[in-house]
Amino acid sequence: MDIITQGLFGATVAQACARPHDVRVASVVGFCAPLLADADVLIRSAEDPLLFLESHRHFTHALLFIPVGALLASLLLWWFLRKQLGFKRVYLYALLGYATAGFLDACTSYGTHLLWPFNDERTAWSIISIFDPIFSLALISAIVIGVRKCQPLSARVGMVFAVVYLLLGAIQHSRAESFAYQQAQERGHVIERLIVKPSIGNLLLWRSVYQSDGMYYVDAVRAGLPYNGKVFTGSRVQAFDIHRDLPQVTETMVVYHDIQRFEFFSDGFLVWYPGRPNVLGDVRYAMLPTSIRPLWGIELNLDTPDEHVRFDTYRTISDKERKAFFAMLFN
Repeated sequence: MDIITQGLFGATVAQACARPHDVRVASVVGFCAPLLADADVLIRSAEDPLLFLESHRHFTHALLFIPVGALLASLLLWWFLRKQLGFKRVYLYALLGYATAGFLDACTSYGTHLLWPFNDERTAWSIISIFDPIFSLALISAIVIGVRKCQPLSARVGMVFAVVYLLLGAIQHSRAESFAYQQAQERGHVIERLIVKPSIGNLLLWRSVYQSDGMYYVDAVRAGLPYNGKVFTGSRVQAFDIHRDLPQVTETMVVYHDIQRFEFFSDGFLVWYPGRPNVLGDVRYAMLPTSIRPLWGIELNLDTPDEHVRFDTYRTISDKERKAFFAMLFN
């Protein structure tokens, strides 16, 4: 989730469980504590750009790390709040706030190492966008009312709303997935793998990517009213195969291992970026739900196969694509 909403959710949970006279301080602690989990973005290397991808949402977001992360947050915050609250109470509110970090991130599609070190798989339920203004504004309202009245009731209402909203996201995800399967069946395709994820800022328009017979098919699904859905046909692109596409790259080369690392991060959804030679992209993400132009990728320099690849993002969107997005969202 975006870092502000991450803090807002932590503040809501901490405030909801606070004593009335602790509401304001609990909100501050609950807001700050989960932000510490995202300190893993500082783990990076100029020589190895993929280290950032491997480290983000890793051990700091794991369930096992929650007590440790809360303790670190408490030690940092207590110095500023020691005149207002005892350390035990600071730790309690930090624990409540920090515990939301991994959970909320797992609700998005990016992937979070919730079960580290027992399991290295990335958990991604894909039931809410990385940024959702309705979700964020509801939390802001609950926190502000609670702080002004010094009562936890509004935060508890905000928690109920958050749970209901996430459950709605799960229902919408299931519906969008059903429409994607139906679309594949109409095409006569056998789905080998399928991902469905919400487009930015809403629970109505979803991106569907499925693999069938060596191709990825990308569509947008608008899951509107019950029993009412619409599929916007996108494009298709050939799935990347390192042995077929790069026979000259061997396992002894650094570039080979970097491709393997990026493939693990992208859950295998790799394609050649259209119009960008030597760029492998993660087709799970794009600015437009129907597009096969990935949001990020790695640039290979095959002239220097023992140097690390370059990671880059491609976030530009044209006016035509922006209009197409809103047309699908509101159509």
